[in-house]
Amino acid sequence: MASSTISGPGSGYNTQGIVEALVGAEKAPKLAQITSQQKDATIKLSAVGSIKTALEAYQAAITKLNSASAFNGLSATSSEEKNVKVTLGDGASSGKYTLQVTNLATASKVTTVSNAEGASGKANSTDEAQTLTINQSGKSYDVVIAGGATLKEVREAINTQLSAQGISANVLSDSNGARLVLTSTNSGEGTDITLSGDSELVAGYDKGKPPTNAKYTIDGVEMSSATNKIDSAISGVTLDLLDGDLTKPTTITVASNTDTLKTSVQSFVTAYNALTTAINAQTKVTATGDASTTVAGALTGDASMRQLVNSLRSELVGGSGAGSISSLAQMGVTTDQKTGLLSLDDKTWDKAVVKGAGDIAKLFTGDSGLITRMNKATASYVGTTGTLATRATDLNDKLSKLTTESTDLDTRMEALKKSLTAKYTAMDTMIAQLNASSSSIMTTLNSLNNKKE
Repeated sequence: MASSTISGPGSGYNTQGIVEALVGAEKAPKLAQITSQQKDATIKLSAVGSIKTALEAYQAAITKLNSASAFNGLSATSSEEKNVKVTLGDGASSGKYTLQVTNLATASKVTTVSNAEGASGKANSTDEAQTLTINQSGKSYDVVIAGGATLKEVREAINTQLSAQGISANVLSDSNGARLVLTSTNSGEGTDITLSGDSELVAGYDKGKPPTNAKYTIDGVEMSSATNKIDSAISGVTLDLLDGDLTKPTTITVASNTDTLKTSVQSFVTAYNALTTAINAQTKVTATGDASTTVAGALTGDASMRQLVNSLRSELVGGSGAGSISSLAQMGVTTDQKTGLLSLDDKTWDKAVVKGAGDIAKLFTGDSGLITRMNKATASYVGTTGTLATRATDLNDKLSKLTTESTDLDTRMEALKKSLTAKYTAMDTMIAQLNASSSSIMTTLNSLNNKKE
């Protein structure tokens, strides 16, 4: 709704409009300055945040690649995936093995006597607390069962107290009632669960089948494992024994696979390009042909960004390989001089991988490899105390101060408005009084003139 115009009764002028115009003229330049600074700080804060996110993503991506398994140019396969799952790790070498599983490792499982009242039936029929002691592998764990506690309550107590020890509880129910079942996540011989203590649950419990080790042969050599996850039988290879058709022998093959090596190199290139693209977006200058409309990025000319880019490029060309492949260029990885983006040339790669697949792995991995050096070069920029986090804190502080300045400006302008309003009101009152006096004098003079006539 438009505001009404109030004219001074004495002067006839729009004193309210005059006051608002004067206050507006005083406030406008200061407000414009604050608004401009807020906009600039907000844009820079967003830019710093995007660079920080991109850099953290880059570090996470390349760190996953910093292992021999990522660059060893090998792959592991299982002829019977339903029986055995194979995972390649560090220290693996080419080979073929025949695996025959006799039986899987099993865990201990004990069951209490059935309670005809069901899961809500009393596990402790007395008013006094009882103790259920659960024993496994030479260790004992006491669970206090309160007077009148139900099977459900005992289950919750065990799961709360012993989940970290690898022991869990559940309640199984059927038409005959409910029973407490204790299961171990630890498997293998010697991990039997036994119950003791003064708890009613101890009486007549079923110990179940004794836990067993996994039994298997590799190339006819008999072997045993307490778990079904085996990471020491074949160097650099982890075997997960599954509940499949154990009568079938499984062939484990570890063989050269240059596709795996190329995938890792391409993953590095992709991660680096994602970071470079994020930096370019915040630092580039978009030329329009007209200096007045040329657009600069939020961090164009920023010293910390220049330092970051220089650090990244320095590590790219530094090189650490000592074999036939000692630089990225030798394997076909080149840099676009305009954008800074990397690309992998297939023809150069195909020739390089024949000469030295192992040398390529050494260039990227290890304490002096490219990935480790890249992480060190960027370490000071990330984290809660890193350069980018500090920049973000400073910008947030600046925005807080600008908000305070804006509030203070409003307060000062309100005070100025009151002061001017008071002054113009006094002036208008004085003019009204002068007009009244003038009118009275003129009336008297006119009256005297009329008497003379």
